[in-house]
Amino acid sequence: MIRLRVKEVARQKGVSQGLLSRKSNIDVNTVRRILRDPDKIVTTETLNRLANALEVDACELIEYTPDVET
Repeated sequence: MIRLRVKEVARQKGVSQGLLSRKSNIDVNTVRRILRDPDKIVTTETLNRLANALEVDACELIEYTPDVET
């Protein structure tokens, strides 16, 4: 499973939701949904925009986690 680390990276860099929205040119409501749900699936374009806004490589925003068996 892939988990997004956008919230953690934004917090480390002191970037607010609003600033991330403006810098990435992504609607603030979409940014809020992404930050609220780290398991949310996003397009590579969105991932790249967020990475550019946070000044990191896109791979730093992705964390691979083992699938949980139910």
